Amino acid sequence: MGKIISITNQKGGVGKTATTVSLAACLAEYSMNVLIVDIDPQGNSTTSLGINKDEQEFSTYELFTGKAEASKCVIPTRYAGIDLIPSTLDLAGAEVEVVEFDDRNYILANALSSLRSQYDFILVDCPPSLNTLTCNALTASDSLIIPLQCEFLALEGLKQLLDTIEIIRDRTNEKLTVDGVLFTMYDNRTNLSAQVVENVYNNLNQKIYRTVIPRAVRLAEAPSYGMPIIFYDKRSQAAQAYRDFTVEVLKQNGKKLVKRKKLLRK
Repeated sequence: MGKIISITNQKGGVGKTATTVSLAACLAEYSMNVLIVDIDPQGNSTTSLGINKDEQEFSTYELFTGKAEASKCVIPTRYAGIDLIPSTLDLAGAEVEVVEFDDRNYILANALSSLRSQYDFILVDCPPSLNTLTCNALTASDSLIIPLQCEFLALEGLKQLLDTIEIIRDRTNEKLTVDGVLFTMYDNRTNLSAQVVENVYNNLNQKIYRTVIPRAVRLAEAPSYGMPIIFYDKRSQAAQAYRDFTVEVLKQNGKKLVKRKKLLRK
């Protein structure tokens, strides 16, 4: 039974998509079978995997509006072990269309229940807002990972997110847990990044991953080539950081560290 993990933070630009795609690629590198569910209407995870959004017959829009079953929305990527339910801009209108659905907060949970047995992990890339789509993700998920940019403004929305998690636990998903906070965009040339990390360690009562993801030009470049960082520049500092983070995630979930021999599909 695959574990569903939402990658979420309502603040934009904190590295949610980079974390989703990089974690998926590294999990696949360690022989895991992974499904990415892109529920951000911007479709950044879809683009980051080299998928043309305009060419997809089914997407998360069709999934949310009931126009297609989840299995019809899944497409393979060129990376072994990684499948995707893509997103398009049409998804932006889904929130309005489902407002009168009796089960509107459980749409994603119900859809993914039929896919869980096929994957070791299902990663949900959430939009940068606390809307119906994000609530669906949190309701469907076993746990979540919170990417947190190393700047003070990124801390302001964190309490709101944690409050939302408590509401979700009370109303739709009492078993939801926080796997941990992942520091992203760390710049070791500045005191600010170190101060933010220290502040969170001292004040946040949540698990914090030991790995810190650095601010890196190569990581920012990778999506434009439709490649996860471990394929775009496998020896980069960012690629190694995400591998280290993935090892933490695998150990946290009791998985063995076995490398996949072939990383690309034929």
